[in-house]
Amino acid sequence: MCAGCMACADICPTGAVAIEPGIDRYRPVIDQDKCIDCGRCRKVCQQVHPAGLRESAEWCQGWAEDPSERGASSSGGFASAISRAFAESGGAVCACALSEGRFGFQVVSDPGDVDRFRGSKYVKSDPSGAYRQVRSLLKAGRKVLFIGLPCQVSAMRNFVGEHLGECLYTIDLICHGTPSPQLLEMFLEEHGYKLVDIAEIAFRRKASFQLLDCSTAIDTPGVVDRYLIAFLEGLDYTENCYSCAYARRERVSDLTLGDSWGSELEDEARGGISLALCQTEKGEDLLRMAKLKVLPVDEYLAAANNKQLNRPMERPAVREQFLRNLNSGMPFERAVQKALPKRCRRQDIKRALIRLRLWNPSGGGFYEMRIVR
Repeated sequence: MCAGCMACADICPTGAVAIEPGIDRYRPVIDQDKCIDCGRCRKVCQQVHPAGLRESAEWCQGWAEDPSERGASSSGGFASAISRAFAESGGAVCACALSEGRFGFQVVSDPGDVDRFRGSKYVKSDPSGAYRQVRSLLKAGRKVLFIGLPCQVSAMRNFVGEHLGECLYTIDLICHGTPSPQLLEMFLEEHGYKLVDIAEIAFRRKASFQLLDCSTAIDTPGVVDRYLIAFLEGLDYTENCYSCAYARRERVSDLTLGDSWGSELEDEARGGISLALCQTEKGEDLLRMAKLKVLPVDEYLAAANNKQLNRPMERPAVREQFLRNLNSGMPFERAVQKALPKRCRRQDIKRALIRLRLWNPSGGGFYEMRIVR
């Protein structure tokens, strides 16, 4: 059930704990020759000791008032606008960014540097090192905003403790589940790319049919590629995701952000609309400090269109066969095709129609992987 949050490895004083990633699950390994049985790894483990959940006091939706902020974001730009405002107020922001082939966490203080965190990342990230760095900043009296998945926020709260947590602000992202980076690497290599050579990667965009300068689509623009088909169907998450304790309305952070899917604001949907669940006064502060258009939202409609606010993704019946095929050496794309033939066939038909210029995908947001080398 390891979520790969890496807090146990970060807190171990002797370096006895290591996390071995796999395509199906992460495996914690303890070197008994180094272990001094201090128990710190158990105390920070968010599976063993999940941080306390909080009722949401307010649900809202909206977007960044700055059109460029909103336009460059996957959703309505709440996360980017809040991060920038937090840095402008003198705080430090810790969030996920791709660097040298690793979806790791970085800490920035310059408002201009928060752009590196922008965009959805449909892969398991690695917060190794972030816990110690955040704790050091808190000890020095700095305010820190940590943005991560619910399990990572829970681990961070455990790591810094209640006293230092007074200066810690947390945002958790509504999470479908996360695949191992090994699967992303498999997919990219089948298309002739290496993750370590990629400077930027985007898994979805909301603009009409038009590639950005210096960007390359993995598949035909407008077609959902095999990696994202597997992700959207919940085929390839690590094992812990299917029993996630945080896929519920009660949240582990000060502020929860996601997409306002199914919003009644249909005219604004094309530009992207963020959903926000506010749990604490700190969460209210985060919403107030940024330049945001904040509007009420129908809580029940929002929850109905964000299933992970109600329950974890259900494990597909074909997942075990998918994993067996991968372990036997079957290419990633072929394994997805075997597991989800109807979903893949629909995208194959769409690809053919686009190439024959019989269908134009412009006019709405869609899922598509793009890279910059």
